[in-house]
Amino acid sequence: MSASDVAKPVQPHKHRKPSDKKKYFVDFKKVTVKGGNGGNGCLSFLRLPLNPWAGPDGGDGGNGGHVVLTATTNKKSLNHLSTVLTAEHGIKGRNKNCHGKNAEHSYFEVPLGTVIKDSTGQVLTNLEDHRDYYVAARGGAGGKGNYHFLSNENRAPAYAEEGAKGEERKLLVELKTMAHAGLIGFPNAGKSTLLRAISRARPKVASYPFTTLNPHVGMVLYDDYEQIAVADIPGLIRGAHENRGLGISFLRHIERCSCLLYVIDLSVSQPWTQLEDLKFELEQYQTGISKRPHAVIGNKIDLPESLENLTLLEDRIKLPVYAISAKNRTNIEPFLLHLREMYDKHAKHKGLGW
Repeated sequence: MSASDVAKPVQPHKHRKPSDKKKYFVDFKKVTVKGGNGGNGCLSFLRLPLNPWAGPDGGDGGNGGHVVLTATTNKKSLNHLSTVLTAEHGIKGRNKNCHGKNAEHSYFEVPLGTVIKDSTGQVLTNLEDHRDYYVAARGGAGGKGNYHFLSNENRAPAYAEEGAKGEERKLLVELKTMAHAGLIGFPNAGKSTLLRAISRARPKVASYPFTTLNPHVGMVLYDDYEQIAVADIPGLIRGAHENRGLGISFLRHIERCSCLLYVIDLSVSQPWTQLEDLKFELEQYQTGISKRPHAVIGNKIDLPESLENLTLLEDRIKLPVYAISAKNRTNIEPFLLHLREMYDKHAKHKGLGW
C-alpha cells in the first residue's frame, strides 16, 4: 500500500463565532423605507343552491404595515440597520365577505439621539427619549371588495378596488451623541485618559494617534447626585475639513453639546496653535459652533516642558487654563468645579441639546 492510498484525516472547518465578527460603529446611513401595500378587494358573487344570484360577497383587502423607527437604550450604533426597510403587505380579500388581514407594523430600533432627515437634509424628527417613535413610511389602505359597493341602485357591482401602494421615500438617519460637554483636541492630547479619570467610561488609551475612532460618553457624578454627560470626540488634525485624518464628519456628535472642552497638549511647542487650529476646524464644520461656552484644559502638566508652555499659552490666549495631568489625576478637582459651573449656567435647564 502506497502512501497515496492512505486517506488523510479531514480537518474540521473552523467557523467564526458570531461574537468574533467585527462590529463597526456607524453614525450615518441613507435608507429607503417602504410601507406595505394594501391587499386587493375581492370581486365575487355568492351562489346558493336555491338562489344562484345571491348577490356580491367580495371582502375588503387588509391594510399594509407601517415602517416605524423607535428609540431604545439597547442600541449604540446604526450598523444593524439595512439600507432598505420594508413592511409587510396586507392580505387580499376573499369571497363570502371575508376581509383580508391587516399587516403588522415593522419596528426598527435606533439609538437615543437619532435624527431623521428627508433626502434634502430637512430635519423631520429627533428621537431623544426611550420609546420615542417615528412613522417613517405608512402602509397603503386595503381595497374595497364589490360587496362594499352594493346599493339599491346597483344590486350587482362588478368591480372592486385594488389596494393602495405603500409610501416609499429615502431618509437620512444620523446619530448624534447626547452629552452636555464635548472633549475636543488633537490626537494623543489625552482626551480619553481625561474621560477615564473623571468618569467610569473606559475608552481605549494608547501611545499612538487615533486610538479613539468612535465617540464615548462618560457620566461625571457630583456629591449632590447631579450627573453631567461628557463626550470624548475622535481627535482632529490640521486640515481635517479637507478629509485628512478622520475628517470632521464625526463632529455631528458635538452639535448637541452645550459646552466645549478644548484639551491642549502642554508638552508640545507652541501649544496655543492647537487651540487656533481646533477652533478653525470647528468653524469649517458649522459656523459659530466654536463660540459656544467653553473651557481650555492644559494636559500633561506632569512633564518638565509643560510648565513653561503653560505660561506661554496663558499669555497668548488671554483665557484661564486649567492645568491638569489626566494620567496622574492631578488638579482634576478645580476643572470639575468649573465644569459644574458651566453646566448650571448653560446646560442644566436646556437638557441634552443646544
